[in-house]
Amino acid sequence: MLQGEVKLMANRFTRQQRLVALLLPACLALLLLSQPTWADAQQADLQDSQPTSCYVDDLPDRLRCGAIWVPENYAKPQGKQIQIHYLVLPAIKPSFEKEALLAIAGGPGQSAIDNAASFDKIFTKVRQQRDILLIDQRGTGLSNQLTCEGAGFEGGLAFNDDELDIAAETKDCLAKIDADVSQYGSETALKDFEAVRQALGYLKLHLYGISYGTRMAQLYMRHYPEALTTVTLDGVVPMQQSVLNIGDAISRAIDLLLQDCQGNALCHQEFPNLKAELEQVEALLSQGPQISQTRDPLTNAPTQLTMTRAKFMGAIRMALYMPNVRALLPHAIHQAAEGNFQAIMGLYALTVNSTGIAAGMHSAVVCGEDWHRFSQAERERLSQSYFGQEMIKAFDLSCPIWQIPAADTSFAAPIASNLPTLVLSGQIDPATPPSWGELAMAKLTNAKHFVAPYATHGVAYQSCANTLIAELIGSGSVDGLSQECLSKDISRNFYLNANTVEAIPQDKISQSNLSQATTSQASLGDAKQQGAHHD
Repeated sequence: MLQGEVKLMANRFTRQQRLVALLLPACLALLLLSQPTWADAQQADLQDSQPTSCYVDDLPDRLRCGAIWVPENYAKPQGKQIQIHYLVLPAIKPSFEKEALLAIAGGPGQSAIDNAASFDKIFTKVRQQRDILLIDQRGTGLSNQLTCEGAGFEGGLAFNDDELDIAAETKDCLAKIDADVSQYGSETALKDFEAVRQALGYLKLHLYGISYGTRMAQLYMRHYPEALTTVTLDGVVPMQQSVLNIGDAISRAIDLLLQDCQGNALCHQEFPNLKAELEQVEALLSQGPQISQTRDPLTNAPTQLTMTRAKFMGAIRMALYMPNVRALLPHAIHQAAEGNFQAIMGLYALTVNSTGIAAGMHSAVVCGEDWHRFSQAERERLSQSYFGQEMIKAFDLSCPIWQIPAADTSFAAPIASNLPTLVLSGQIDPATPPSWGELAMAKLTNAKHFVAPYATHGVAYQSCANTLIAELIGSGSVDGLSQECLSKDISRNFYLNANTVEAIPQDKISQSNLSQATTSQASLGDAKQQGAHHD
């Protein structure tokens, strides 16, 4: 269901990409992969705070865009000012001119505006009568983005990331940022959102938050409930939960993958020792990188591949976000166990620069709102898993350099609200598992929690949940919502080799699709191209 092409440069990293890669375990971003940008001709118009006509890539419609000035530090209203940029996808038939759906992106660090085409696709039904409002949160996209850009360096596949100096990279990043990074946390950004709402004259908002965006949505429920009508939390990060607990979620998702293959007759027949093979490769790479000569998966140019444990596990983790790419993992793990890292290299190249994270904003949020939460016992527990261990190490080195003040302990209190709220979880989500959705429900007295059994991260992008959201917004109530449509079996078939997947049982597909479904499927290269889309 996602639009756009995967825009990657597998053999060229910027400092931004390097820093995001090492902090990746804390990233909750949905892989939206399509990244529209303002047409160059519109850049000058955006200097005006009044809405003006504009266009973005992958959308033919004439949209409305603009920006407002806000203090970087609200305690110093006469001090430095920054622009907060917004985009309005206008309603097709505006029946509710004083209402809009505010769709909040994930990360932390993703641009909502960059993903306008994807949000438009999801909220086609909502947009028939209501505007869709997208705001680039401070520190992302066009809103004073906190990046760590610098001169790129060649050899991303050849680079030994085990030798990366996290502290040095963090200092270098921070030195290049012209901002008071302590002012880029969630609660400060929330004031910007409310300022945009008021500037545009919307009396009420319907909220949709995805991933980290659900934290922003919950804060909106806490601080400005009078401005809201309905709320949807998709892949929820409950206020009680540090995003650094994502290490547990990743481990759970890998276990579910192994169980799914074990329970699938053809996958189990082809890969009967998948768990042992995964452990075998991890053990090998934990002793040091494996170096070989290969060809770049995008350019076909000869290159050196330095396969580290970080690259290997990172590729697996990111592939778990997309059902069609997840289906490649048993084959890729099996090939790696036989000494062939070509398939894993392809998955790594597919996802290495797909999240669009602003590293500075990401760290400003996590270091202030999540890193301080852990007791020593929790740190020891997290360190029992690879992802937890790497995450703790990375932020222990970087957060003291960022020096972001810790959020007040009240920040982590559960949200108490009677607003009509739909909570969505994917059963095989590698970032925000269903248990997080249950935690978010603790004090929501007018909410329903639906778990989509075949969805990963971002239920609205993979299922009928977009229709449920439209129903919620149309009725203003969760009472009539049913999760029955989420139970439709849309599970992906595992690739048994680089070219074919198991045959789809006839009772799962329509007769019109039978011939297509039983033919040979896309090769690994084709699957990489499909990675920008959910079916």
